[in-house]
Amino acid sequence: ADGKLRITPLRKNTPESAEAFAEKAYALMPRVRITDLLAEVDHWTRMGDRFVHLRTQAPPKNRQALLTAVLADGINLGLTRMAEACPETSWRQLCWTADWHVREECYAQALADLIEAPHRQPLAAHWGSGATSSSDAQFFRAGGRGKVAGLVNLHYGPEPGVKFYTHLSDQFGPFHTKVIAATAHEAPYVLDGLLYHQSSLVINEHYTDTGGFSDHVFAMCRLLGFRFAPRIRDLKDKRLYLLPGMTVPPEFASLVAGAINVRALSDQWCELLRLALSIKQGTVTASVILRKLAAYPRQNSLALALRELGKLERTFFTLQWLQDPDLRRRSHVGLNKGEQQNALRRAVFFHRLGEIRDRSYENQSHRASGLNLLVSAIILWNTTYLQRAVDHLRDQGQPPAPGDLVHLSPLGWEHINLTGDYHWDTSPTLGPDQFRPLRTRTPVSAAAA
Repeated sequence: ADGKLRITPLRKNTPESAEAFAEKAYALMPRVRITDLLAEVDHWTRMGDRFVHLRTQAPPKNRQALLTAVLADGINLGLTRMAEACPETSWRQLCWTADWHVREECYAQALADLIEAPHRQPLAAHWGSGATSSSDAQFFRAGGRGKVAGLVNLHYGPEPGVKFYTHLSDQFGPFHTKVIAATAHEAPYVLDGLLYHQSSLVINEHYTDTGGFSDHVFAMCRLLGFRFAPRIRDLKDKRLYLLPGMTVPPEFASLVAGAINVRALSDQWCELLRLALSIKQGTVTASVILRKLAAYPRQNSLALALRELGKLERTFFTLQWLQDPDLRRRSHVGLNKGEQQNALRRAVFFHRLGEIRDRSYENQSHRASGLNLLVSAIILWNTTYLQRAVDHLRDQGQPPAPGDLVHLSPLGWEHINLTGDYHWDTSPTLGPDQFRPLRTRTPVSAAAA
């Protein structure tokens, strides 16, 4: 209208019966401590067996120490404070377990076990088939001056921090996470989660917001067999591209910016296929090569060809986005699931004011992986007990209306005690002056931890 593109906004379609049924189901959920929840999930999946010894490859003998160390990462408490909050496990036990059993590859394998488990619940089939996913970044402030914590992104305010970039399946499974700098562009990391996760998920369609969109990502997703469907802000201002010789109706002339450089594509087509194969086989990480290509000058032939292919794919996608309300709704639903899970992550990662205070990238990655594993455990536990609640309501003659289960989310945490137990000591150990003794000496190793 008036030479401007207007897209009809989507309306909320959650029925009131779905919200009422969700309240009934969650009212039946048993209250549980986060420690008991984690132990129960470990009993179901044996995920702790994935944290093998670095040298002997044997599973941990002290299961409680392992789960306590994982919980310390997931809630951002740290080993020293966790040893004080969990008197059953000493600080030395936690440090030994973390040094020998807790590694990134162990976190990834344990996460794969948790991602597979919800598929066995009939309830999960109402949320999706597991063939679509979304990804988004969540910002966490940095309390120290670590390797990537000193970078400031003014979009999040003047304070330094890092971002956890997480991929989420349509069944609410966070199957991949990565720590990136606050100033880093999110688009190069989209393919990392789709290619390098260790679960059995086969993703066909992926959604991101504007931060995960670039022409290079459009091109690589096409070459690697993924359907990329980002929700692009100000889509009406993005220009379309034609093949040489094509004509466009006058009313659409303002949307067209030019023609695709077909010669650049044909000259570099074999190199594009070689690049896609190298990324697929893991010879080079997708985020690394995409950052390199994006940094090259425009005269680089491979970067130019990839950009031209991305323009072509973005044009096809834009035309389909305008004509297909179902595609727009799927993208919105997928991204909304990620936004809902971010609220759960913020509630779980509450210690130290939710700040990342680790100096090394390795420790920051452990925090992100621990948080992802803990959130996955909560989702699996909620899915299991929500299934039991739904079955109970059916037996009581209160079945859900058709379509209500699609809107039932396993991301609630009101019934979970995340802050732990607090005991009142009736006989505290006090000094002669009826006060607790001061810590006059602090071990160097404990302070560093």
